[in-house]
Amino acid sequence: MAAGRDDDLGGPEITDDELLDVADNPRQAAELHRALRTLASNDKVGPELQQMAREVLSGRIGMREAIQSDRYLSAIGARLGEMRAAAENLSPEERAASEKRAAKLREDYENEHGPDPYADEDDEWTVRRDDRP
Repeated sequence: MAAGRDDDLGGPEITDDELLDVADNPRQAAELHRALRTLASNDKVGPELQQMAREVLSGRIGMREAIQSDRYLSAIGARLGEMRAAAENLSPEERAASEKRAAKLREDYENEHGPDPYADEDDEWTVRRDDRP
């Protein structure tokens, strides 16, 4: 584990490379790392997900171990259920605005990082696991 950020972790933070066991490529590992930092610092996700993110970022548990944990998997499932319910209750105007924001975020990301060479051409949200480097 390389020395990294030390905010609320009680020690150094893991590197992107330490997430490659669950990521398909370095770019995805970097995105996962940023997502974990967001979870760790966002009170709105709840204490279980914050703790999971902090545990992974500190290196106390691995990402694979976290996602296989019943405790953390339940917290992830509960939060996804809340997000789905909120999405289903959007008005048509709110849904259109949300889709516009998502398209803008994806465009900004691709402008900064380029298109994802690992994206499946038939489904932009699917990554072919057999093509990993």
